[in-house]
Amino acid sequence: MASHHLFFLLFLFLSPDQFHSISFKIKDFDSHSDNMVYHGDAEPLNGSISFNGQLGWATYAQSLRLCDHSKRHLSNFKTHFSFLIPNYNHTNSTVHSNGLAFFLAPSEFNPPLNSSGSFLGLYNFTRNESFHSQIVHVEFEWDPPFQHMGINRNSIASSIYSPWNSSDYQKKTHVWISYNATDKNLSVSLNNNATLSHHIDLLKILPEKVTIGFSTSVQNLSIEFWEFSSSDFDANYEEKDDNLRLEESEKAINMKLLAVLIAWVGVFVIAILAIFVVSLARSGAEEEKRDEQQHAGMKLASIYSDLNKEASSPRRFSYRYLAMATDNFSMNGKLGQGGFGTVFKGHLPGANKTVAVKRSFNGSTQGKREYVSEVKIISHMRHNNLVQLIGWCHERDISEFLLVYEFMPNGSLDSHLFGKGPPLPWPLRYKISLGLASALLYLHEEWEHSVIHRDIKSSNVLLDFNFTPKLGDFGLARLAKHELNSKTPGLVGTFGYMAPEYISSGRASKESDTFSFGVVLLEIVSGRKCCDHSGKGLIEMVWDAYGRGEVVEAILDEKLREGFVEVKEVERLSVVGLWAAHPDAAQRPSIKQVIQVLSFEEAMPNLPKQMPLPTFCQPSLQF
Repeated sequence: MASHHLFFLLFLFLSPDQFHSISFKIKDFDSHSDNMVYHGDAEPLNGSISFNGQLGWATYAQSLRLCDHSKRHLSNFKTHFSFLIPNYNHTNSTVHSNGLAFFLAPSEFNPPLNSSGSFLGLYNFTRNESFHSQIVHVEFEWDPPFQHMGINRNSIASSIYSPWNSSDYQKKTHVWISYNATDKNLSVSLNNNATLSHHIDLLKILPEKVTIGFSTSVQNLSIEFWEFSSSDFDANYEEKDDNLRLEESEKAINMKLLAVLIAWVGVFVIAILAIFVVSLARSGAEEEKRDEQQHAGMKLASIYSDLNKEASSPRRFSYRYLAMATDNFSMNGKLGQGGFGTVFKGHLPGANKTVAVKRSFNGSTQGKREYVSEVKIISHMRHNNLVQLIGWCHERDISEFLLVYEFMPNGSLDSHLFGKGPPLPWPLRYKISLGLASALLYLHEEWEHSVIHRDIKSSNVLLDFNFTPKLGDFGLARLAKHELNSKTPGLVGTFGYMAPEYISSGRASKESDTFSFGVVLLEIVSGRKCCDHSGKGLIEMVWDAYGRGEVVEAILDEKLREGFVEVKEVERLSVVGLWAAHPDAAQRPSIKQVIQVLSFEEAMPNLPKQMPLPTFCQPSLQF
């Protein structure tokens, strides 16, 4: 470790580069301003960037110093922009054959020939292995089979994509894009409904200096606003001109020579020290690794010791016993599969008890981490709306982790909401909503520790033989203190259920759990997935209906329209779902307030008629 510090000090002394961020906010695109460069059909018009149906480019005039390949340095960045098509016509084939791209490309890059239309002005065939294979772009496409946004690298074929709503182009569309250089994660959020995230190492794809901007052939599309911010690197860095060097004063030259001399003396001294430190570091590396493994083992051993001391704690099973219970983990008894591993149905020999056995993926690091978290948290909790942990298994000679839960004969909530079986009756839906709220109240407020679940979704809500809801899968859960702003770092969970501020900051909170809960409520009312391929996001769709005063008529699951439905409950559950999934975390209710409203003890909230935009990235972008 000491050697790293020595080399870092040497790097700071000798490095000619001084890195600082680039940041700008453009609300008015002026033809007299020199901060933008326009190509082809793009032009500044009435304060916006206007595109008129032919290929157009609009780029920031200054190149961005994104990375330093020699030092393996990479910059974070965030951007926020808005666009609209005021005269959009659904029958306009020009729109449907094109899209809009926000791109990063080499600073000297120019649109290739024959690159209009679906090639977005960036390519002229699907993949080019020459110069043009240094491009990363986020696209908003109108191409079949459905409208989508995607993240692309070196190709017009998206590496990952998600449906997005383009049914009403006359509304301004807001886009947030961020890149975390540490996690190599590129995230996109569109009107705070559609979200997309992709692991991509820009250091391996892009050159050190890139140009950033927009490209499209869509007629009447305009960019209304653009904000960009990067960190760590100097966007204004340029090599000094030789003539300028000759004009430097004699004093400056002498000082520079002296600095070089001192630097070389420093190099010699530090090199001697580094050799000594590296030799010590190497000898201690294996010991440090052994200590780390021993620490992990001690953590597990400590948990096991605590469990064995308590009579009411979950039971420890042998691997052989659970293998017998599940018919050697037969795939015929497979109940499901998640990030932690596979869940099997089992029957405990001699106990006449059916269980669900969760088996990790070969003791992976992620599996071990989630196993420890789940055992530590759920083994001490007792609540009617939480899945009960019956037992656990980990044997040193078998690198697998197993958890044994009570069996839920009616499966998961999502299978009833979105499956092909008979519809879930309305009284059960309302009962499930209240039960899930009760579970969340226990986690956030009533247990001795506050627990942030971080992965509340309909597939993690299980149903017993009476359709009593049981919240499960605590592999991503984290303990937090009982205080208002308690948060836990690390972006995990399921997109579509993740709050906008959680996606932006990577910090989970009670409020982000509440957002996920609100999304589940809207799924319960509508019978629709939060992220289907129909275009418009579920929250936005329900909010639009609320604004029109048609929340019951427009949102209620079509499969329930012939059966008994309590209209006041439908309205209340829909409004509470929107309230809990409010884009602004500060406007969301506590779970106690949710229960009071759903129990008809308090009046429903008055929400805005139009869905608000989140405030976590306004008025400026910050890291």
